Amino acid sequence: MIGDMISRARIEKNVAKSELARRTNINIGHITHLENEERNPSHRALKSISRALEVPYQPFMYMYDKVFTDEQKSNNMPEHIAYDKVLAVGSLDAFIKCPVDLPGACIAFKVGDKSMEPRLEEGVYAFAEFNTPLENKDIGVIEYDGKILIRRYVIRKGSLVLRADNKEYPDIVLGENANYNIIGKVIGTNTGLIF
Repeated sequence: MIGDMISRARIEKNVAKSELARRTNINIGHITHLENEERNPSHRALKSISRALEVPYQPFMYMYDKVFTDEQKSNNMPEHIAYDKVLAVGSLDAFIKCPVDLPGACIAFKVGDKSMEPRLEEGVYAFAEFNTPLENKDIGVIEYDGKILIRRYVIRKGSLVLRADNKEYPDIVLGENANYNIIGKVIGTNTGLIF
């Protein structure tokens, strides 16, 4: 996955492999191996690549050991995981202790509505792992239409849907040109619920 994201960033930034090699002092063959997922970059190389492409380092780090499945690739998921954005927090409640059985958690989101009830009740904290590809029916944290939503990611024949567990909330059908970003995958809560 990290190679896919490096390649995507390089292409979107209109940087040739030879230019990236020059900027980073990394052999072009090694860059090709990285982009083809044949090797993982060292942290030092990844920082150098991030600087050369003018993108933040951390989003790449969260992708380090992740892999896209064929189904995720066929649903264009790589295009909806941001490599050039970091989460902006509008208010800070406090630090919250991370449950020991959720070592992949990077952040906790306070569930702000009843959309995912009864599974995720309003007011609990949902712990998420950043930039993690979602499988069918996983609960994800998704940026959609300028809002952060916690929804089930449903793969239907011919479409993708953001679905609330609470049936009072409508499905959001993601069309081919839908503008959304997958922030991460919910992996548990502060109430002991693990996904």
